[in-house]
Amino acid sequence: MSGPIDYGQFEEGRHCNYWALDRAIQRELARVYPDEAFAWAEPRLSEFGEVVGQVMADNADYVDSHGPELRTYNKHGEVQNLVEYPAEQIETERLAYGAGVVSDSFRAPPGRSEPLPLTHYLGMLYLLAYAETSGFVCPVAMTAGAAVVLEKFGDDELDAYYDGLTSRSRADLVEGAMFLTEKQGGSDVGAAETTAEYDEETGYWRLTGEKWFCSNIDAEATLALARTPDAPEGTAGLSMFLVPHGHPDEGVLTKGRREAFDGAPPPAALNDQQYRRLKNKLGTTAVPTGEVELDETPALLVGEQQAGFKQMAEMLNLERLSNAASACGIIGRALLESKIQAADRDAFGRSLDEFPLMQADLVDMVVDHEAATAFTFEAARLFAEREAAERDGEAADREYRLMRLLIPIAKLRTARMAIDTTSYAMEIQGGNGYVEEFVTNRLLRDAQVLPIWEGTENILSLDVLRALDREQAHEPFVEAVDEHLSAATHPALADAVDTVEAEFQELTVAMATLAGEDRDYAELSAKRLARYIFDVFTAALLLEQAQDALDGEAAVESADGDPDGRMAVVAQRFVQTHLEDRDARGITSGDRLPLERFEAIVNFASVPPETLVEPVEAD
Repeated sequence: MSGPIDYGQFEEGRHCNYWALDRAIQRELARVYPDEAFAWAEPRLSEFGEVVGQVMADNADYVDSHGPELRTYNKHGEVQNLVEYPAEQIETERLAYGAGVVSDSFRAPPGRSEPLPLTHYLGMLYLLAYAETSGFVCPVAMTAGAAVVLEKFGDDELDAYYDGLTSRSRADLVEGAMFLTEKQGGSDVGAAETTAEYDEETGYWRLTGEKWFCSNIDAEATLALARTPDAPEGTAGLSMFLVPHGHPDEGVLTKGRREAFDGAPPPAALNDQQYRRLKNKLGTTAVPTGEVELDETPALLVGEQQAGFKQMAEMLNLERLSNAASACGIIGRALLESKIQAADRDAFGRSLDEFPLMQADLVDMVVDHEAATAFTFEAARLFAEREAAERDGEAADREYRLMRLLIPIAKLRTARMAIDTTSYAMEIQGGNGYVEEFVTNRLLRDAQVLPIWEGTENILSLDVLRALDREQAHEPFVEAVDEHLSAATHPALADAVDTVEAEFQELTVAMATLAGEDRDYAELSAKRLARYIFDVFTAALLLEQAQDALDGEAAVESADGDPDGRMAVVAQRFVQTHLEDRDARGITSGDRLPLERFEAIVNFASVPPETLVEPVEAD
C-alpha cells in the first residue's frame, strides 16, 4: 500500500485518475485476473482511469443537459431514423471503444497475443461508470453482450457484425442493442407478439411488431426476439434475430460508413423500421431510449429457431454483471465526491470528516462499496472462467452453477446499494447536492434505473430460486463458503468467522426449508433469501481477503509484501453491521470502530496486524 489518500487535495471528484484513487477495484482485479494478464493490463487500466477522470467526466455532465435527439423524418417526409449526438458524446465513444473497453476481451489487443479475460471488460466498465454512470455504459454493455451472443451462436452470415462489435476502430465499429420489451409483456418476455416470417425471395426473415423500451435505439446491430410461424406460445417459441440499422443488402453500416454520408444515410441505405419517439426519462440521458415499429423488417436469424430465450439468457448473464459493475462504479464516484466534501467542508470550526456521525457514515459507505465490489467481481471471475473454458472446448460445470446463483444476486443487491449511496452522497453535499450543476443528483437519477434494467429485484429473486432448483447451485455455493471461511485462520478474525459460520448454518437450513415448501411460500421468501446469500457469501469472501492481506499476499494492501490489517477491519465491520445480532442495536456495546479506524477504512491507511488483537494479560 502506498499510504493513505489525502482527499482534501481535491476540489471535486473529477480531473483525477479514478483507477489510482480506487484501491477496491485495484485489489479485486488483481485477485481475479490471471497474474500475467493483470501485470499487462494494469498500466492500461490506469491510463483509462485518467482519461475517464480528465475528459469523460466533463463530457458526461454536458451530455446530461444536451442529450441525443431523434429526427425520425427528413424534410421530404421520408423515414431517416437519425439520432443526433453532441460532439462530447462522440468523443467519449471514440475514447472508450478506442481504449478497447469491449474489443480487448474478444480480440488480442495491440502488443498481446491473446484476448484479456472478460473481467477486464467489466473492470473497464466499472471505471467508465465513474463518469458515465448508466448512460453511455448501457450501449457499451449491450455491445459486449451482443458480441458474446454472436461468438456463441453466430454463423458466417453474421461474422461481419461480430467483427464490428469487437472493433477498436470507430470507422469499423458497430454498437449493439437488445430490443426485448413489448408493451403488453414487460418482464414477461414470453408474452412477446412480434412475428417473424421467412422471405424465400430475399433470404431474410421479416419481423413485424412493436418494441416498447429500446435503449441505444439506433445501434447498428440490434438483437430482437420474435415468434416464427407455428412456434409454441411462451418463451419456448421465441427465436433470436439480428436487426441491422442499415439495410442488410448494403452490407454492415458501420459508424464510419454512416458518418461518411452528408447528413443522414439515404432511405435506401436504411433498414425498414421506424424509430417512433424517444422516451423522456428521469436519467441515463446519454443513451437514447425509444419505441420501434417493425414492419416486415429484414433480419438475420441467430442460431437455431426457437432457441432465442436460451441465447438471451447467455447475454443476460453478462448484462447483469455489467449492471452490477456499473453500480459499483457509481458507488465509487459517490464515495469520492463524499470523501472530498467531508475533507474540504468546514462547519462549526471542524471539517465534516472530524465529526463522529460523518465518520461512521463514511466508514459504512466504504465497507459496503468494498463488499459490493468483492461480490460482483467474484461472480465476474466465475463467468470469465466459464467463458474461457467454453472457448477452449472445455466444461466448467462448477463455475457455471455457482455463477448462475451469484450473478442475479450481484445485480439485485448492488443496484439498491447504488441508490442508497448516491442518495446519501447528495445529502453530504448539502443544498448543492440537489442542484443540477453538481454531479450527485445525476448519480442518483442514473442509479435509479439499475434495479429495473435486466430484471427487477422480484424477477432476480425468482431466478435465484431457479438456480438453486435447476442447477443445484447450493452445492458449489456451500463448497465455496467453506473454502473462504477455512482460509481465514488469523486470531484477529476468529470472532467474525464464528459469526459467519453460525449464520451460514442458518442459511443452509433456510435453503433446505424453501426447497421443501410450496411454490407460493418459496416465492414469498425469495428476496430475503437472495439478500441473506449475499451477506453470508460476501462476509466469507472478505474474511479470506483479510487473511491474504495479513499474510502479506494481497496485491494492494500488501503490495510491498508486508502484512496489513486494513481488510481485517473492513471484514469485521461488514460482519458486525450485516450479520451480528447486537443488543440495543449496538448502542450499549461501546463499539468505537468508526472513530478508531476511520483513517484506515476511508483513507486507506495501513493497519499493523498486531493492533488487531488485544494483548492477553499475564497471570
